Amino acid sequence: MKRPFGRRVRWFGFATAMVLLTTQMFAVGLAQSSDEDRQRALHLLWEEAKAGAALPLLEKLAKERPNDGLISFSYGFALVAKVRLLKNAAERKQTRIEARKWLSKAADLGINDPVLKSLLEAIPPDGGNDEVFSAVQAADEAMRDGEELYVKGNFLEAAKAYERALQADPKLYEAALYAGDMYFKGGQNVKAAEWFARAVQVNPDRETAYRYSATPFLRDGKLDDAKTRYIDAVIAEPYNRLTWSGLSQWASAAGIQLGHPRIDIPTSVKSGGGNNINITIDPKVDEDSSGNGAWMMYGFHRAQWKISEFAKAYPNEKAYRHSLREEVTALQGVVEAVKQRQKEKKIAELNPSLANLVKLSDEGLLEAYVLFAMADQGIAQDYAPYRKDNREKLRRYLIEYVTARQ
Repeated sequence: MKRPFGRRVRWFGFATAMVLLTTQMFAVGLAQSSDEDRQRALHLLWEEAKAGAALPLLEKLAKERPNDGLISFSYGFALVAKVRLLKNAAERKQTRIEARKWLSKAADLGINDPVLKSLLEAIPPDGGNDEVFSAVQAADEAMRDGEELYVKGNFLEAAKAYERALQADPKLYEAALYAGDMYFKGGQNVKAAEWFARAVQVNPDRETAYRYSATPFLRDGKLDDAKTRYIDAVIAEPYNRLTWSGLSQWASAAGIQLGHPRIDIPTSVKSGGGNNINITIDPKVDEDSSGNGAWMMYGFHRAQWKISEFAKAYPNEKAYRHSLREEVTALQGVVEAVKQRQKEKKIAELNPSLANLVKLSDEGLLEAYVLFAMADQGIAQDYAPYRKDNREKLRRYLIEYVTARQ
């Protein structure tokens, strides 16, 4: 069964999308425009968050300037907001289709923004189905009231509607989240922070409230406070591109290049049918004085997991997959081989890549490195169970490595 439109990407809500944007792009778009209508339309939509007021201007501009990617994106976004004002289900669906057309056009014209990508993922080509916020009718109706008030620019009234929704359905994350966003847009940052905190209480494993709560601190230049919240967002949902876009904005403001410690694995392991495994070893891997020969253990352990260890470790899973435990076991095997060679005084100067690997292992951060820097579809399945008891290790890795000054 297909999820209804708007729930296919669970963290995306149209009453709060403005905070997600890479603001530099729109600042450039405004600065470069000498056209009064274009400036006013972009300002209304992206600076004042008044999609309804911006829509007529954007429609005119989009038709007059078919090669203006920013206008196409802005018009598509405003059409998404317009859906909240339509009472007829068929009209809402058709408007979503029209919005997607303009968003796709913007992408074709070179607009590269995480919100644009997320919208295109959220809206299927056929327009999808209407969003249902809550199974509790009173909460769902209050959310729709809030959405309509938001599109009209009545932020504080919208916040009250979202508060009513949370009162009717105390488990409705979006209600607390959107209330916080409306108070933020209404200039009431203290109340916004209170409601973002309530959203976190409802579900600490969703990233959006952490990220939204960072925005006021980032704008006020309080980079340490912003960093803490952006890191919490990454810990909540590390495989969400919008999560990292927030941390990237902090890094840009702080003058820091985000990055992982460099670990080059000179061995590739690919699974064939059954227990067939292809291990390719870089010819440079040999027993030299830098410890490179230790990488031989990586392929050995990966092969063992494919053949027998996965079934033992995950008895409830029918099919093999690449797992966190497999990757860490293989890397730890390399670390142990390095230490044995060091003990035997066979290493004169340890390869920098291996030195990074050993350091991560000694600090207990090897799992965090794998989950953040090496995760594929299989490994990602092990993230939530690991996070349950290891939030501090994940936080340490993000602080001491990813966001540290290089």
